[in-house]
Amino acid sequence: MPVLGPRPAAPAVGTRAPLGASYRRRARTERHRRPCLDPSRRARADRRGGPGSLHRPHDLAGGLELFAAIFNLRAESIDVRQLGDEPDAKLFGDAGRAAFVCSATDSSGIPDEKCAIQSLGGRYWIVGRIRLDARCELQARLAAEIGDPPEAIPDALLCLHAYARWGERFVEFLAGDFAFALWDDERQSLIAVRDQMGVRLLFHARKGNTWFVSDSLDWIVARASTGRELDDYWIADFLTGAASREFERTVYRDIQRLAPAHILKLNQAGAVIRSYWRLNIVEPIYFRDPRTYAERFRELLSLAIADRLPASRVGIAMSGGLDSTTLAASTVEVTADASRIVAECEHYEETMHIREDHFASLAARRLGIDLRIRVVDDLVYDPQWRSRDIRPAEPSISILNAHNFRQIDGDRARAASVWFEGEGPDNALTLERNSYLGWLVGRRSWGQLAGALFQYARVKGVAGWAQTFRRHAGSRPQAKGAAAPPPWLNRDFAERLGLAERIATLGDGGDTSHPWRPLAMASFTSPFWQCDLDDMNFRESLAPIVRRHPYLDLRVAEFMLSVPPVPWGWKKHLMREAMRDRLPVEVLSREKTPLACYPDVASMRRHGLPELSRGSRFERYVDLRHLPTVQASETEIYSAMAAYSLDHWLTHG
Repeated sequence: MPVLGPRPAAPAVGTRAPLGASYRRRARTERHRRPCLDPSRRARADRRGGPGSLHRPHDLAGGLELFAAIFNLRAESIDVRQLGDEPDAKLFGDAGRAAFVCSATDSSGIPDEKCAIQSLGGRYWIVGRIRLDARCELQARLAAEIGDPPEAIPDALLCLHAYARWGERFVEFLAGDFAFALWDDERQSLIAVRDQMGVRLLFHARKGNTWFVSDSLDWIVARASTGRELDDYWIADFLTGAASREFERTVYRDIQRLAPAHILKLNQAGAVIRSYWRLNIVEPIYFRDPRTYAERFRELLSLAIADRLPASRVGIAMSGGLDSTTLAASTVEVTADASRIVAECEHYEETMHIREDHFASLAARRLGIDLRIRVVDDLVYDPQWRSRDIRPAEPSISILNAHNFRQIDGDRARAASVWFEGEGPDNALTLERNSYLGWLVGRRSWGQLAGALFQYARVKGVAGWAQTFRRHAGSRPQAKGAAAPPPWLNRDFAERLGLAERIATLGDGGDTSHPWRPLAMASFTSPFWQCDLDDMNFRESLAPIVRRHPYLDLRVAEFMLSVPPVPWGWKKHLMREAMRDRLPVEVLSREKTPLACYPDVASMRRHGLPELSRGSRFERYVDLRHLPTVQASETEIYSAMAAYSLDHWLTHG
């Protein structure tokens, strides 16, 4: 039976983490240029399923933003009807064989997040969403070869200068959050690029001799009419793990994602997709003075924050944990102005008692920043979700709480248009003790081995060793085997796809071959991390807010992955040392605190499980007789959220 399906998986690249701690935690806890569409055009868009339709409520509120490119392989003129009603469009090339589309409104007030079509000398053109890291280094590199480009130019034009100098190699000098299309008029070629970590979205499809590229999946669906057939493998992965196990798949069989760190080139010869970057950590970083690790971490994190700061206030989604409070402390240092920072802590008063508000308040008082405490017991699940006018581009369990997300993020947007997220350290700073020590033994690095053992014994201390002894004295956890498909999957569907074998073969999809960082590298090379970022993009469509990720800056992420996991991965020892005397001792000494329950499941039980459409399309995938009842376990109900989400998506398609 087939396991991977007819489409080959993209090479594993530096994306993000398994659908575990970060994505599921958030899913459970929250889990300028033109006017928006006028009512008549909006109604037409609703009917055709294109921009402005119900799956993008933020667009309807005045935040429409997308970009797209069209290219004809045979140099035939683009049918202008394919451009739709977009307010900004331009034809290029011989006989008008290519076109750019940009539809944007300045809803967020963030100049460098706006989509616009820009040109360099009328020879090169670019459209997309582009925010570059390390602009100064890129400008210095260009200045050394061609003279200084203007300092005040947008990041998009800086990309064009880089392309003009280095051709397709220009992507090797870019870092940041970006997805864009570039037209080279002399070579009559179109290039589409996606950032290394996959923060921004990019999709592509072919219909006959015409290629469509866009950051809006729905825009492509509305124009590439052959792309409406569903991908059963994507749906199977969603139902069994809430995300695809292959980078390039979408819910539509004939529309693909461009994988992170990949480039798509279109010209007369056809189409070529290749990787331009790969997460590659070869040797650990060894400093003679241990204090240098903390100093270097603070330095790199400060650079990442500075590159992501807006001109106005910045928000920080701040729990009482180490990752988000470290972001807050570092942002205060970079800005030297605590009044520019607003933080928000989501707190449970009834559902569980993990005291996030207490620890967040300690950090906020120490830093002198504004902190909002939001009680979220009643904001983790929307009992009216099926009647809301919201539909994501692909099935997503976030739909069950999208209305509350829209309210929360709309409120946050009034305080700050850019919000920092703290994802990354949980994956990068894992304690891979056995792998690392075994690697040292295999290399006969006896000095490094002795030093690692000594430092490990020291940082754990008496309390840490006592905790270890207690854990080993208790009952040993059973080793986990490969997850089995849930019993409510349609048996014929699961057997036809060879789903059990697919799950066993692909797992989370990450690369576990790294000799001394297998878990961390697997998490950053797993397609499940993509789901986390896709979910954030969906939430950005609900309200005029932009999320940025300082820990996913390549300089920061690669450094965290390069430090010796012993001792620096033990309870994120690197961050605790870096924040010594910068955060309260009580925050620094706090243990990692997972959620005590599934708060959204608790809310679902109170309100009753959602109704189902019982349509034939849904029953092709799910056996309704075996879906869990309200008396089922939390885990069983939580796993079935994907089924409820799929039913809603199919019904409202």
